[in-house]
Amino acid sequence: MSPHKAPDSTRRSDRSRRAIHDAALELVGEVGYARTTIEGIAARAGVGKQTIYRWWPSKAAVLMDAFLDTAARQADESAGAEGGAEYAIPDTGDLAADLKLVLRATVDELNDPATEAPMRALAAEGIVDAALGAQFVENLLEPQMRLYVTRLEAARSAGQARGDIDPRIALELLIAPLTHRWLLRTLPLTHAYADAVVDHALRGLLPPGGE
Repeated sequence: MSPHKAPDSTRRSDRSRRAIHDAALELVGEVGYARTTIEGIAARAGVGKQTIYRWWPSKAAVLMDAFLDTAARQADESAGAEGGAEYAIPDTGDLAADLKLVLRATVDELNDPATEAPMRALAAEGIVDAALGAQFVENLLEPQMRLYVTRLEAARSAGQARGDIDPRIALELLIAPLTHRWLLRTLPLTHAYADAVVDHALRGLLPPGGE
């Protein structure tokens, strides 16, 4: 007869956290951030609300953790599919094509119902909650912006971009128009728009005589 094993509390905690993350993302997508509550998340996840308060101080913190966990899992899956390589903006030698590829992927992500609602909620909440906003930038936005910096620095070194460009300013010429259109819903966010943003931005980034 095999000896009795005590329950694995770490595994149970991981399952509970994952259930809470999933519940938070689902509820924000279904009813919106304003109508999502800790009580609702707890009921959907099948845990007591005190369990949530033991790990997070607010629903915004739950949503942030859930979104970052989802992003990390997607990154791990992508790395696994690519043989363990970390994600980077492609460097094919064609700066315009590489930037259009990644901006089109960004458009798809922003338009995806599974990510649009939580991202809008976190962006809005980060405006009034400075600490949450800083966490949103540091943990979610900054790693993505570093990818642009790396690609633009490579383009500058290869003579594909002007030698005097500031990569941090340059990346904002690419990302900010998409974010503005998405946040304010001024016009549809499409692949064609992403391509046009790249074309317009590169006119200021290319070296003299560059095409």
